[in-house]
Order: sequence, then C-alpha cells, then structure tokens
Amino acid sequence: MMKSVKMNMRVLVIVVVLLVFFEGIECLDYGEALTKSLLFYEGQRSGKLPPNQRVQWRDNSALFDGSANRSTPNLEGGYYDAGDNLKLGFPMAFTITMLSWSTIEYSNKLKAKNEFQNAVTAIKWGTDYLIKAHPMADILYGEVGQSDSDHQCWQRPEDMTTLRTTYRIDDQNPGSDLAAETAAAFASASIVFRNIDINYSFQLLKHAQQLFAFGLKSPGIYQNSIPDAGKIYASSGYQDEMLWAAAWLYKATSKQQYLDYISSSSDSGGLRTAFSWDDKYVGAQVLVANLIMDGKAGSAATRLARFKQQGEEFICSCVGKGSNNFKKTQGGLLWFLPWNNVQYVATATFVTAVYSNYLNANKATLQCSAASLTPSDLTAFVKSQVDYLLGSNPLKMSYMVGFGSKYPQQIHHRAASIISIKKDKRPVSCQGGFDDWFNKNAPNPNVLDGAVVSTDENDAYSDSRSNYQHAEPTTVTNAPLLGVFAHLA
Repeated sequence: MMKSVKMNMRVLVIVVVLLVFFEGIECLDYGEALTKSLLFYEGQRSGKLPPNQRVQWRDNSALFDGSANRSTPNLEGGYYDAGDNLKLGFPMAFTITMLSWSTIEYSNKLKAKNEFQNAVTAIKWGTDYLIKAHPMADILYGEVGQSDSDHQCWQRPEDMTTLRTTYRIDDQNPGSDLAAETAAAFASASIVFRNIDINYSFQLLKHAQQLFAFGLKSPGIYQNSIPDAGKIYASSGYQDEMLWAAAWLYKATSKQQYLDYISSSSDSGGLRTAFSWDDKYVGAQVLVANLIMDGKAGSAATRLARFKQQGEEFICSCVGKGSNNFKKTQGGLLWFLPWNNVQYVATATFVTAVYSNYLNANKATLQCSAASLTPSDLTAFVKSQVDYLLGSNPLKMSYMVGFGSKYPQQIHHRAASIISIKKDKRPVSCQGGFDDWFNKNAPNPNVLDGAVVSTDENDAYSDSRSNYQHAEPTTVTNAPLLGVFAHLA
C-alpha cells in the first residue's frame, strides 16, 4: 500500500513539473491559422461586399472608383493593400499570383480543410478587379487613390474623403514590371479555374498573354509612368517579372515561346537575398527547377540548369546549410529587412515548403554545401518559422491577429482601428480619425482575424498603431502563408 502511494506521488510530481514546463505554450492549430489567413482578405475588400461576407464589421466602400472620368473604366472592387485605403496594382497582382500558387500546390489540403472555395473566392475577388483594370491590350490601371492624400488622413474605407485618382500605364507610358506581374497573376489564376470555370480560365489567359506581349513590346519601369505608386512600391527592375510571367504562362499554356524566352535570357537572377513583391527571381527559379525535375523543360533543361541551382542555393541559405546563410534573430526567425520582415519570411518558407514537395515527388534530396537535406528536413525548418510566428517566440505572442490567447491589439490599420460604420454611422473626418482613434491607447474595436504583423530584429514588438514599420499587415504577406499553413495542416 505504501509503495503504491509513493508511486502515485511520483507520478503527481512529474505531472506538476510538466505542467510548469509547458505553462504558456499553446498547441498550434495550423488549420485555424489557414482559415484565418483567408479570412483576412475579406477584411481587405474594397467595393460592394457580397451577401456571404464573413467579416461583418466591414461595409461597402469606394463604390465609385474610376467614375470621376468618363474615359476611365469602372474600377470598383479589389483589395486595399495594407492598413491604408489605397489600391495598388503591383502588390495586388503579386498577392493574386501567390494565392494562386498556394492553391495550385495545396488544393487537396485546402479541400480537406474545407477552405478551397474560400481560396478560390479570394483569388477571384482580385482577378475580377484586375480584368476591369485591363480594358484594352495596352492599357492597365495600376493605382486608385493618392498616397499623400491617403496617408494624411485616418479614416475607415467606408467613409473616406481622400482623393481617388486613377493611374495607368499604356504604350506611351510603359511599365513592363506591372504588366508582367499582372500577367503572372492572370496566368496562375487561369490554372486554378481550369477545372472550375473553363470560360473564366480562358478569359484570364487571354489577359495574361496580352499583358506579357505589352511588357515585351513597351519596356520600362512602372513608377516612371506612375510616380505616386513608386513612393510606396517602387520596382527595382522588370526582368524578374518578365521571367516570372513567362514561367507561369508556360505552365498555363505549354507554349514553347514562353520557355524560349526564359532559356534565352542572360539574366537568371543569381543568388538573391529575398523573394518579394519587388523581386520575383526566386519564384521564377523555383518554377523552372520544377519544370526540369518533372522533365517538362525538354532540350532547354541544360540551359536552364542555372535557374535550378540558384533557386536551390536560396533555399539552402534559408535553412542555414548554404554557403551564404541568411541571418536569424536570437529567437530563430529569418531576418531579411527591417520593414515588415515577416513578408520575406512568408515567401522564403513558402518556396522551401513547395520544394520539399517537388523533392518528394522525385524521390530526391537537396544538395547544399553544408548538408544533404531531405523533404522532411525542409518541412522541419518551415515548421520552426511558422511556430515562431504563431507563438513559439521569446514574447510567447502570436503575430497573427485573432490566433491564440495573446496577439497584437493595436495594429496599424484604419478599418480595424475605428468603430464599425454598422455600429456608429457618424462620418469620421480626416483629422478626427487621428484624434479619436489613431491616438487612442486602447485595443482596436474590430479584430482583423488573420492579419500578420512583424517582430523587430531583436524579437521585440511594440503594440502601437504608430509602429507602422512592424504593426501594419499587408496582403502580400498572407498569400504565401496560405500555402505554408496548408503544407503543415
């Protein structure tokens, strides 16, 4: 009897020790993160909201975009790019491309989690707008709103009074980067819709081909034609977008002309330091590597080998087994750049995740300079980064709003930070928004589920609306994370 009591006491002590050890550590539900990553896009919607809108504190906004000028098409719809009320074609198109890539790679996982239709809906909300923005083969509208006017006001989108100026590129005012990124968005989305709505898929593909031809015929950097967009999303060049678009068009059409464009290019990007809305080289490199691995590069495989080698070196550098590894914070998060670093973590983990799938399909390993990595090794790295974002970090805080018990309360986001127009219909003035809401030291009245914000280089986070460098969520961050969460769910 005494022996039994002692044994029970030992078990009780072990249980208590384990409870203390795991105090504050929450079980991470990747499926929930996946669901919220898509819900975020409903909070970013511009235009007339549909009857099945799930983010109920939002309402219709910017219903007359494009109507100020008779020669401008109806530009209602699309997404606000971040915590402001601007619609910017360059990051929006990249968002749609990455949402589409995530959906293509992980359609089965999304269906298993009952999120496939939500992913398709998120893509279509963007492509419907981009179709409106491309009324003619050589005309593409790349911005609605005016950056200075918008940033000088703090108003919810439902009653904003800021300028809704429209800006475009055309044959006299080119922008190959904007045209090609939008072509990539249309081409990738056409693959998503191929087995859902064939007519819509063909429509998207037509726009993609026209825009690639436009970018080829009228070369130029888009901010030279739309300087206002360059204040926020300046492009460093257009060759990466042209390669990226060609890779997606080849994947969508199998037309040799697009593969020839890639293989004849003297610029494959080299070893990149990030993959982002501005720099698409890594994306193109990984897509080309997949073509080679699947035997779809044909006689061009040898000429394209440099793409594969450079894309793999980027992944090796992310995992920490390359010749020039990327920096990490003390807590273990990849560190690229100070401004919204998490967007670069999202794309880096995405290409690592999909590459593990490519290796798996080909029963291969990744040969890095410091080690030979299996698909499981790559997935373990992806998990480490995602776990950090969702709460396994020095602050024990989730950087996804609405996920877990501790997450940012005062993100830099106009709509989330001002009481819903459904609760208080009184218009919020330009300056009144700052006085009554931006400067109010209290949690945002609306929870923007799925919004992802970023730590700083020292694993610290200032939960303040004035912390726009780290506390402002963006659409470009969540798009690759959709695929990452699906990979782990």
